[in-house]
Amino acid sequence: MYNRITKKSFILTAVVGVTLLMALVSINTILSVRETKMATNEAVSEVSSFYLEAMADRRAKTITNLINNNFTQMEKAVDYINDAGIGSEEELRTIIGDLKSLLSLDRFALVDDDKIVHTQYTTYTGGSRHAFLSDEKMDQKSVSTVSLYGSSKQLCLAAPTPGLTIAGKPYKASFVQIDIHEIVDLLAFDDEGRTYFGLYSKNGENLSDTELGPYISGHNLFESTKGVIPEQIWNENHDNFHNSVEGSVTFTADGTEETLCYVPVEETDWMMVVLIRESVIQDRIRSVSANSLSTNIRQIVVTLLLAVVLFHVLLFMYRALSNKDLEAEKENTKAFRNMANTDSLTGIRNKHAYSDAENHLNQRIREDDLDKLALVVCDINGLKLVNDTQGHAAGDQLIKDASSMICEFFTHGAVYRIGGDEFVVILQEKGYDTMQEVVDDFNVAVEDHIKKQEVVVSIGYSKLTPEDQLVHDVFERADQMMYKRKQQLKQMGAPTRADRS
Repeated sequence: MYNRITKKSFILTAVVGVTLLMALVSINTILSVRETKMATNEAVSEVSSFYLEAMADRRAKTITNLINNNFTQMEKAVDYINDAGIGSEEELRTIIGDLKSLLSLDRFALVDDDKIVHTQYTTYTGGSRHAFLSDEKMDQKSVSTVSLYGSSKQLCLAAPTPGLTIAGKPYKASFVQIDIHEIVDLLAFDDEGRTYFGLYSKNGENLSDTELGPYISGHNLFESTKGVIPEQIWNENHDNFHNSVEGSVTFTADGTEETLCYVPVEETDWMMVVLIRESVIQDRIRSVSANSLSTNIRQIVVTLLLAVVLFHVLLFMYRALSNKDLEAEKENTKAFRNMANTDSLTGIRNKHAYSDAENHLNQRIREDDLDKLALVVCDINGLKLVNDTQGHAAGDQLIKDASSMICEFFTHGAVYRIGGDEFVVILQEKGYDTMQEVVDDFNVAVEDHIKKQEVVVSIGYSKLTPEDQLVHDVFERADQMMYKRKQQLKQMGAPTRADRS
C-alpha cells in the first residue's frame, strides 16, 4: 500500500484536500453570511429602537438638567437681590446685569405685584406678554413655551419670589427665557444624515425648526405621517404624544423604512423625537455580506490577522483617547471650579471661595487641628465717592488697584474679595509668622497714599485664640479693628464711604 504513494498522488491528494478545504470554508462562509444577514435584518429594528430610545432619553434629560440648573441660578440671584438692600431702580438694573453675567442668566427679569417687568435695561407691563402672570398669586414654578413678536420660540422659566421687597415694593416672580435655538445647539449631533432629532409640542408642531428626516422634514409630525402609518397605530401614537407617554413607531415613506422614537421632556410640555433611516443600516450590512461571499481563504486569514492587528491598534487608541478624555474632563472640571471661585473683576478668589475655605477651617477648629491662623479684613476708603463722582469705571479701577496692593504685600496669604469694597486675607504658616511686619509696612504705604491721593485701604487683623469656636469669631475682631483704622485714616484726610463717615 505504501508503495502506491507517489509524488504525483501526494500532490493530487494535497490539491484535492486544499480544494475541498477551501470549498468547505467558502460554503460555510456563504451559509454563515446568509444566516447572519437574515438574523441581522430581524435585529435591526429592535437595535434601532433601543438606540433611538437611549438617544432621545439622554437629550430629554439634558434639557431637564438645563431647566433645573436655571431654576437654581434664579434662586441664587433672588437671594442675592433680597440681601443687597437695593434702594432704586437704577441699582436694581445694575445688579440684574451683574447677576446675568455671573450666573449665565441671559434673559433674567423680575416682576412686581403690579405685573411690571424689570430687566437690566427697561421696565414694561408684562400681564399681556407672559401667561404665568395671569394668576393673581403665583405659588409654584412655571415652565411654558412662548413666541414674542414673531421671534423664534423661547422656553420661559418662572418662579415665585415670596417675601422679596425692593425699595419698599413687593415682587411676585422672577423669570428667564431661553431661546430654543440655543437648546438645539446644545443637543446637536452629526452622523452623516442617518439620525435626526427635533423638539415637538403635543399637537405635533415642530418647535426646534430642525428637519426630522427628508420625509417629515420640519412639518407637523402627525400631518406628515397620516396615511403612511395605519390608522390604529397613528391614533395610539397621537394619544401618547398628547398624554406625554414615550413610544416608537416604524413606517415606510418614499420606499425607505424609518423608525422614530419619542420621550417626554420633564418639566415641559415638549416631546423629544429622534428618527433613524433603517435602510441605510441594512444597505451597509448587505454590502458587507456581498463582499464576504467573494472572500477566499487567503483573504479570510489576512483579514483575521489584520483584525487582530487592528484590534490591538484600536485598543491602544481607545485607551489613549480614554486617558485624554479623562484628562480633558479633569481640566474642564478644574476650569469650572476656578471660574466659580474667581472674582471676575480682580481675578482673585471670590466670596464663594472664601466660604469654602471658612468651612474647611471651621472643621479643623472643631477637630482641634488648627494652630496658626490669622485674618486680615480690608476695606477700600471712598469707593462710593468715586463711583458717584467719577463713574463705575473709575470705581472698578479703584477696586483693582486695591486688590493689587493687598496681593503685593500679603504674598504669603490667600486673598479673597468678599464684597464690593471688602477683602479678607487668610494667613497661615509663614504668612502668620510675618503678619505684624507686613501689616506695619502696609499701613505706612497707605498713609503715604493719602498724601499722593492714591488708593487707600483700611485693614484690621486678629489671630485665632483657644476661645474661638469659628473663623467668624476671628473675623469679627479683625473687622472691628478695621473700622477703627478707617476712622483714623479719615482723620488723616482719607476719603470714606458715606455710611461710615
